[in-house]
Amino acid sequence: MLENYLPVLIFIAVGLLVGVGAMFMGGFLLAPYRPDSAKNSPFECGFEAFEDARMNFDVRYYLVAILFIIFDLEIAFLFPWAIVLDEIGLFGIVAMGIFLGILVIGFIYEWKKGALEWE
Repeated sequence: MLENYLPVLIFIAVGLLVGVGAMFMGGFLLAPYRPDSAKNSPFECGFEAFEDARMNFDVRYYLVAILFIIFDLEIAFLFPWAIVLDEIGLFGIVAMGIFLGILVIGFIYEWKKGALEWE
């Protein structure tokens, strides 16, 4: 039973060694540490920052993000569902109908909030 997990443990160990090794090589051995005032100054497109980084975003930014998630999830789940549709039968059709209904509710919310209207 445990011999089935040996390749997974080896994979995790090698991944950790490569990750830690790359961080060690890049952070300590290969990167010279020469700080100066230009390197330590705030950088934003070549000029000093003129606003606080913790400014409020317009709600439309979040609405577009929700809209992307709605359509991304829909496509990501529709392809595998369509492939096995004949095997899952009526239960699969009902489950996908509920899923698409929830997505339509989210889409209607986006529409009512005006996320689809561009200025």
